[in-house]
Amino acid sequence: MNKGMLIVVSGPSGCGKGTVLAEILKSDKIFYSVSATTRSPRPGETDGINYYFLTKEKFEKLIDEDGMLEYASYCGNYYGTPKKPVEDMLEQGKHVILEIEVQGAMKIMEKCPDAIFVFILPPSLKELQRRLNKRGTEAEDVIQKRLSEAAGEIKQAYKYNYAVINGELEKAVDDLKSIIRAEELKTINSQNNIDEVLENA
Repeated sequence: MNKGMLIVVSGPSGCGKGTVLAEILKSDKIFYSVSATTRSPRPGETDGINYYFLTKEKFEKLIDEDGMLEYASYCGNYYGTPKKPVEDMLEQGKHVILEIEVQGAMKIMEKCPDAIFVFILPPSLKELQRRLNKRGTEAEDVIQKRLSEAAGEIKQAYKYNYAVINGELEKAVDDLKSIIRAEELKTINSQNNIDEVLENA
């Protein structure tokens, strides 16, 4: 069995990462790594499904115990990836998707350079603003702060392996599926398959 691949997905708040990934995660071969955060749940969010919603004290205890693959501070809150579930799934041959902020992705690049890094882009900053306003969950000053941060995040997209524009959902989903399939077919990820062919010669 080939080991699973670690797929890191980033993009500014409101770009539609969650909607794209919801389609990708219909595959039973792909595991979504639930991040932990100290921010409050938004309406409709469930603990353990959207995020593990932790107190600041509990989050910092995990950091001290080396229980986080990465963590970052963003908009006044901690976000991070619990380590053990990710490692367990990769060993089982499942691909693991990490939906994380740019800061966290940079840390993963240092620790796991063989991971696949995908940046989800909005069609434009104007469209991003429209989507954030439509969401209706944040005050105008928070939206302006997110837009300012989004511009900075998008400048980091050059450091990723792939960039996917989420203008039309179906196309963005197809693009991400194509990336995953192409990576699966790389020889470095198909060593077991190659060995199997040789053994059955």
